[in-house]
Amino acid sequence: MREKTASRREKIIKEALLLFADKGYVDTSTKLIAAHADVSEALIFKHFGQKDQLLTHLIKSGYRRVLSQNKGMLTYQNPRVFLQNMINLPQKLVNEEPLFWKLQERLSHHDFSRQQHELFMKPVYPIIERAFAELGFAQPKLEAEFLLLIIEVLWKKAATGEIRQVQDIAALIAEKYAL
Repeated sequence: MREKTASRREKIIKEALLLFADKGYVDTSTKLIAAHADVSEALIFKHFGQKDQLLTHLIKSGYRRVLSQNKGMLTYQNPRVFLQNMINLPQKLVNEEPLFWKLQERLSHHDFSRQQHELFMKPVYPIIERAFAELGFAQPKLEAEFLLLIIEVLWKKAATGEIRQVQDIAALIAEKYAL
């Protein structure tokens, strides 16, 4: 019985992520999620309480997956490798979790989603600044802010499918920084 309950819960999570990413949070009802997951709406409420608690679960679990999948990539070895990893991060993240990042892009106005993204990126800023300083850039703080802006735009555009040549853009950025 536990396996059936777990698989239903996973089906709810999978369908909610798909629908929220595709239609948006506001335009996706628990009734629609239930229909797509082939479960009762009451089961959604039993597992997650309200719709916003389901969304919170999707966001938190998404960032946990992202962090566990990319631990080594975000470890500082040397400035060139770290910056190269950061430049390649948008494409890697979107390729690994396309629906999660599409959802995050759609929710960039949502307080909780934005807060979780800021928590994810916050530890990276000083390391990027350190890398630029170690490479002798005149304005490492400004370079770090600039690179983070580029990374932010890249993952959002990649997640929505607005740009396809993310790898080419990443290579261009790396070339501009002589990495």
